[in-house]
Amino acid sequence: MSSNSENKIHKVIIVGSGPAGLTAAIYTARGRLDPLVIEGYQAGGQLMTTTEVENFPGFKDGIMGPELMMAFRAQAERFGAEFITKNVTKVDLTGDIKKVWVDNDLYLAQTVIISTGASANLLGLKNESRLMGRGVSSCATCDGFFFRDKTIAVVGGGDSAMEEATFLTRFASKVYVIHRREGFRASKIMLEKAENNPKIDFILNAIVTDVIGEDAVTAVKLQDTQTDAESELALDGLFVAIGHTPNTQLFDGQIEVDQKGYILTSQDKSHITATNLPGVFACGDVQDKRYRQAITAAGSGCSAALDAEHYLELLPELEEMSEPVTA
Repeated sequence: MSSNSENKIHKVIIVGSGPAGLTAAIYTARGRLDPLVIEGYQAGGQLMTTTEVENFPGFKDGIMGPELMMAFRAQAERFGAEFITKNVTKVDLTGDIKKVWVDNDLYLAQTVIISTGASANLLGLKNESRLMGRGVSSCATCDGFFFRDKTIAVVGGGDSAMEEATFLTRFASKVYVIHRREGFRASKIMLEKAENNPKIDFILNAIVTDVIGEDAVTAVKLQDTQTDAESELALDGLFVAIGHTPNTQLFDGQIEVDQKGYILTSQDKSHITATNLPGVFACGDVQDKRYRQAITAAGSGCSAALDAEHYLELLPELEEMSEPVTA
C-alpha cells in the first residue's frame, strides 16, 4: 500500500463533490487551507442528473444542474483546491491524523469533511432512469414548478409522499398517489391533509411496473397487487417518494449515525457540523434528512469549512512526517 506525496499531511480532505462539498472546497481554499477534494467518479452530486434548476439564488432564468456544478468546481479550483476524480475506498478517521485511501494510495489529513450526500431510492425500472429529469423526479420542491396544470403521480406511502403530493397540488391540476398497500406509513395528520385535498386521488394496491415515453413521460403501467391486473395511467410526470439512503457505508463503525443512517452532527456545540470524531465534519444531504436542497447543502458546506478552519486554529502546527506511515 503506497502513500502519496511523501506522507504529506493535508489540512483538509473533502470527501464528496455536490453543492456541500464544493462549497466547503471554495471556503477552505479561500482560507488558504489547500483542500484536497476526492470527488468520486460520479462527481457533482444529484444535480448532475437534474435538468433546469430554477430555485438556486442568482440565476433569474435558471441554470442547468451540471452547469451549476461545473461553476462550483471551477470556483474552488480557482482558489487552489486540488481534485482527485476517483472514489474513496477506505478510511480510518479515528486518530489525530485521518487516513483516507483511494485504491492503494493513502492520503493523510488533520481534518476531514464528509459530503457524500444521499441517494434517492428509486423503483428500479429501466425507463425510470432514462426519463429522470424528463418527467421523472425525486424532488417535488425542485421540479414541481415545471408541472403547472399537468397531471402527475407520486409513488409512496409515507410522510414524504403525502408532503410531496400536497405540495405538488400548488402547480398540478391532478395528483395521484400510488401506493402498493391500503395502509399507509404516513402520520395521521399528513395523510388527512392529503385525503382532504380535492386535487389528490389515491390509487391503492398498485405498483408501477414501467414508465412510458420517448423524450418525456406520457404514462405509467400499473399492476394490481391483489389481482395482478395491468392498466395504464396517462401522466405528464412521476415523482418517486420512497425515501433516501445516505451514502455512509464507507464510514460504518466509525461515524455515529441515526436510525436511518444519517450522520449525527452538532456533537460539539461550537462546531455545528462536528461528528462524534474530533476533526471530522459532515455537511449536506449525508446529515440532512429534512430539507435536501442545493442551497441548504451549500450553506452547510460553508459551515463545515468554517468549523474545520476553527478546529485547525486550535491545533498545534504539524510538520511533515518524516517516518513512513503504516496502513
